[in-house]
Amino acid sequence: MTDNAPVPIVAYGPLYPYLNEALARRFVVHAVAADADLNALSPDARAARALVSFGSVGAPAAIMDALPKLEMIGLFSVGYDKVDIDHARAKGIRVTNTPDVLTDDVADLAVGLLYATVRHMAANDRMVRAGDWARGGKPALCGRVTGKRIGILGLGRIGRAIARRLEPVAGEILYHNRRPVADAAYRHVADALDFARQSDVIIVATSGGPEARGLVDAAMLDALGPEGVVINISRGSVIDEDALVTALAERRIAGAGLDVFVNEPHVPEALLAMDHVVLQPHQGSATVETRKAMADLVLANLDAWAAGEPLLTPVP
Repeated sequence: MTDNAPVPIVAYGPLYPYLNEALARRFVVHAVAADADLNALSPDARAARALVSFGSVGAPAAIMDALPKLEMIGLFSVGYDKVDIDHARAKGIRVTNTPDVLTDDVADLAVGLLYATVRHMAANDRMVRAGDWARGGKPALCGRVTGKRIGILGLGRIGRAIARRLEPVAGEILYHNRRPVADAAYRHVADALDFARQSDVIIVATSGGPEARGLVDAAMLDALGPEGVVINISRGSVIDEDALVTALAERRIAGAGLDVFVNEPHVPEALLAMDHVVLQPHQGSATVETRKAMADLVLANLDAWAAGEPLLTPVP
């Protein structure tokens, strides 16, 4: 920046409190609700030169157009599918995200969901709490994780971290990407349906966005088969949610562990009654340590931008 005047920014939607407090110490922050009437923004808010938001809120074209001086968008997430990237590029707006710092916690949750789903942990917990076990109820036998062929859909940073955690117990780890990963130690399966047929478990770890929408469809779920399990810690839109609900209801797959959904925080009603499904409220990165690290990376990118220095983690 060329002067010492406080830089105005927009906090778009709710933010992590630690991040809010740190932003307020550095910038003049204008809070704008994600559903705000953008035509009613104050002149001070319209003068914002940066915008910060959760990945689930992102930055549609409308908010960029409402902020004519906008230069940068700082996302509190890895995923940037809720940002109109093409519009940002056309307007010369830089976008940053928070890769790497949340990899371990998301991978941990994926593995936890796998065990919880295959071993019926949520259903058995409900059985104990309801007193059914004490009344002589017998939980159904479950499957096992050890020896499973585990398919990773998307062998990026998080996919690799999941695979590393499961190496000691998996019968085999295979993966499906658009292209093979040069240094991967796992078997690449180029065809999506072949990948599903050869997997006992599919863990969805691919990035979101329009190109991945509905990637896991009815045909892929049928290829996975009635003993198969789906785990999703990516984006809800990567799975055809209607097809997934139908496959689960008809027992065409054995179960699912889901941290993400198409219309968050709303979950399909049918899933709520299914004991072979484990549901989480989008908690992949939700640890104290990781949320602070994400906030610190958002701040570091903003500080670099304000100082005219290279951004640390720009979105390509």
